[in-house]
Amino acid sequence: MNSELAALAQQVKGFMPHDEGLALYRAAAEAASLGPLVEIGSYCGKSAVYLGAAAAECGGVLFTIDHHRGSEEMQAGWEHHDPELIDRRTGRMDSLPVLRRTLIDAGLEDTVVAIVGGSVAVAAHWGSAALVFIDGGHGDAPAHADYEAWSPKVMPGGLLAIHDVFPDPADGGRPPYEIWLRALDDGFAEHVAEGSLRVVRRPLS
Repeated sequence: MNSELAALAQQVKGFMPHDEGLALYRAAAEAASLGPLVEIGSYCGKSAVYLGAAAAECGGVLFTIDHHRGSEEMQAGWEHHDPELIDRRTGRMDSLPVLRRTLIDAGLEDTVVAIVGGSVAVAAHWGSAALVFIDGGHGDAPAHADYEAWSPKVMPGGLLAIHDVFPDPADGGRPPYEIWLRALDDGFAEHVAEGSLRVVRRPLS
């Protein structure tokens, strides 16, 4: 990965450790020449830099999907709330302006396409993807809804990446771990494990 982009990625607001980001980058580089990459959960663009860097190197494209109003744990009074992301006019969270600045700083505006909306609604009108990265809402309903909407979109031989997979409940919430187990039950094969990042591959047939 380009050292300047790697340095930028580490400075962007977000929750992706650098070693996991590099593993995500390598998975994306493996898939980007086969078809589009899709990210569920843009936030401020940290993981989009890792994914977008891989897409740019392969002449591919990343679609990053988020409503930019924040998941439950990012709202006021919750653990991951960031008051800097509150729109002063509306009083609501809005991470889209920060994502746009991240893409400008990274030189990835022509590679990363930001889609503003709910991931399930977008998935209903989507074809296929070479890689889908699920890192949206971590509550039970949104995590399982993202899996159900997007796992069928992974093309044969393509990759499904899931963030914040913690086998030990003391380390983190259960839904990402649960959808990783669902993926294995649905026939995806283990491919990469780095920290809390899991990447699985859909069989060719």
